[in-house]
Amino acid sequence: MAPANSREPRRIARTIPAAQLIGLLLAFVLTAGAGGVIAAGLVIPLASGVDSAVDTGVEVFEEVPAELVPGPLSEQSQIFASDGKTKLATFYAQNRIVVPLDEVSDHMKNAVISIEDERFYNHGGVDPEGISRAAVKNFGGGATEGASTLTQQYVKNVLIEEADRSGDTFGVLEASEGSLTRKLREAKLAIALEKKMSKDEILQGYLNIAQFGRSVYGVETASRHYFNKSSSDLSVVEAATIAGITKSPNAFDPVENPKDAKKRRDLVIGKMWQLGYITTEERDKAFDTRLADTLDVQPLDVGCDSAQGAAFFCDYVIKEVMASPEFGKTKADRQDLLYRGGLKIVTTLDMKMQKAAQETVAEAVPADNAYELEAAVTSVEPGTGRIKAMAQNIPYDTRAEPAERTTAQNYSADYMHGNSRGFQVGSNFKPFVLAEWLRSGRQLHDQVSANSFVANETSFKADGCVHAFTNQDWPVSNVDGAASGNVSVLQGTFQSLNTVYARMSQQLDLCNVQQTAWDVGFRPMTSGLTREGAGTFRTIDTPEKADIDVLASMTLGTQASTPINQASAFATFAAGGTYCDPVAIIAVKDTDGKKMKVPGANCKQTLEPEVANTVAYAMTQVFKTSPWGTAWKLSPGLSDGRPVAGKTGTTNDAMQSWFTGYTPELSTSVWVGEASGNVPHMNVYLPSMSWYDSAAKAGPMYGGTIAAPTWRRYMDQAVAELPKTSFPDPDPALVGRAPVAPKADTNDDEDASDDGGGSGDEGGSEGGDSGRGNNGNGNGNGGNGNGND
Repeated sequence: MAPANSREPRRIARTIPAAQLIGLLLAFVLTAGAGGVIAAGLVIPLASGVDSAVDTGVEVFEEVPAELVPGPLSEQSQIFASDGKTKLATFYAQNRIVVPLDEVSDHMKNAVISIEDERFYNHGGVDPEGISRAAVKNFGGGATEGASTLTQQYVKNVLIEEADRSGDTFGVLEASEGSLTRKLREAKLAIALEKKMSKDEILQGYLNIAQFGRSVYGVETASRHYFNKSSSDLSVVEAATIAGITKSPNAFDPVENPKDAKKRRDLVIGKMWQLGYITTEERDKAFDTRLADTLDVQPLDVGCDSAQGAAFFCDYVIKEVMASPEFGKTKADRQDLLYRGGLKIVTTLDMKMQKAAQETVAEAVPADNAYELEAAVTSVEPGTGRIKAMAQNIPYDTRAEPAERTTAQNYSADYMHGNSRGFQVGSNFKPFVLAEWLRSGRQLHDQVSANSFVANETSFKADGCVHAFTNQDWPVSNVDGAASGNVSVLQGTFQSLNTVYARMSQQLDLCNVQQTAWDVGFRPMTSGLTREGAGTFRTIDTPEKADIDVLASMTLGTQASTPINQASAFATFAAGGTYCDPVAIIAVKDTDGKKMKVPGANCKQTLEPEVANTVAYAMTQVFKTSPWGTAWKLSPGLSDGRPVAGKTGTTNDAMQSWFTGYTPELSTSVWVGEASGNVPHMNVYLPSMSWYDSAAKAGPMYGGTIAAPTWRRYMDQAVAELPKTSFPDPDPALVGRAPVAPKADTNDDEDASDDGGGSGDEGGSEGGDSGRGNNGNGNGNGGNGNGND
């Protein structure tokens, strides 16, 4: 900026030919480089080029391109929660926030001009007076002094930035070296640049591109880092501190080297006074100000580690950006945009829900628990697919060898978004079977035997799809004889009776079960089949309907999925049959504030509303106490009494456990287990089990013992500010009529129950509802089905 007594910036006045300017620059370079050996006559070379060294320099000079077109600067990208204000994380190749010149304080402009180029508004790109003065001083044996103008420094930084952005390491070195060729190149480009850009444009470019500290680029980033304020609010002292750093970002860093930084700051203050930018009183006050008293240093966080309790969600967002063509044709393009494009990414994350999810899961299943259990909580908004919360008990850490029990694996996400192969879902799969039962014209009150039985795999039907039926026998029973005789499908659902669902699946076409499960939103992460038939265990990157294994035991949840996928699938029931892909990003703006296209939820009506609503009704009964549902300890559901629906799930030997439940406004899936899927948990007790069961004791880890109470404790907080909405009524034609109970014998001691069947152990249990094999390989007979969850 021009001195305070000048209202208009002084315009450029060229009185020396360009060739003579270059000669002067060349003389300076040669004199400084030769340590005074070059004759003093070179200080004022003739335009005619009488000296051979000047001739050589001019020849080199003429080979340099005649113009420089600065490209966009690398800027930091920021990720925000759904409020658009809460910053989760920052990503950058160069930590920079670009601002226009009118948003930089006058003190900052004056400080930079004072210390770097006091004749900035008078020269035409190179400064003859500065070159002559520096050459004489260097020739005289004093300390080496440079003479680069702000324009030349801007040129240098632009060349470095362009080389760095293109991955040209040698180009970066070439633009940084202290050679004659580099000086000449800068000089020619600076002169050309001054013909195309105004002084203010050049100053703005310099203030945004220059390095003002370790990993600190641009004046705005420096201001926020050192003083926790915008560059528009910088004082004289603060501006002088930042301006002094650029000469040597490491040596004059006020945090790392406060003594040297203060000396440099005071030098800048003195120059500002000499040039009339500040008064004597302002100078003296600035000199007397302690450096430490001005600093309010903010951490230079980069990456998802800075997102703390939302780190796994942040990681999910980054992987979404890197995988989505909306952000570039190639992965390299997307990475360049993320780390250099200055994006503002507003996500779907609700910070209140996220805080509740993180605190709840960490308290329910502490990271250092004796059983080495892992756990995850994920919420999705029905009808939009927006991920509202994503948390897990093991802290986020990307180090190859973490010091504590940490992980970079996102248990909530699929393989593409978190390197997870998912976990067998157990009876969390049964609602998909129920949906097909109703789709096929059957009813909730249809009667099915709950007795234990042996089913031969050839008794199942699968027309028109790849399946794996063998001639094996499959023994199916319920834990502790939980039910027997004929019971309704409704009771079989809320008590999660394996025998009932095995018999139901014998009456269905399992190809149709595959189709309905896909329509609702089940997304398998692993498979024991190829799409042609029997095969080997495989991980699924991008699941398709054909990846849902069709087996006799599929109804008991033999395949693996993830909390995000289960929450999204159950959200289909909550939304009246509308399935939405889970989405993490609401909006993205580029550095110019232009909105970019973002991945969509692709919401579609995939299930008939009457089916979805009737399934929802069936799952509201899971909380009933007579006859007990598998989550009866949570009766009536949430603390405020709002309608809720849900389903437990447990796999063989209690290796994995689930509870996925929802209101019309929020669907949440809780998983508790062990990531490898190979560790039984038959004798588990955590203090959190006493949240809803004061008499809880060690035993198998069922869906109703840890996952369900964790779900309720979180959901009580998550839905507190959401409207209380009832589920639509079930379709009477799909519910059917309950059979009339036989008239009670007057000699009997007690009445018959309303649905038949009887009792079960505390909290419900479903041990044994997954197929033979681990982690969803689905190549077996479904275990012995000796449980209900």
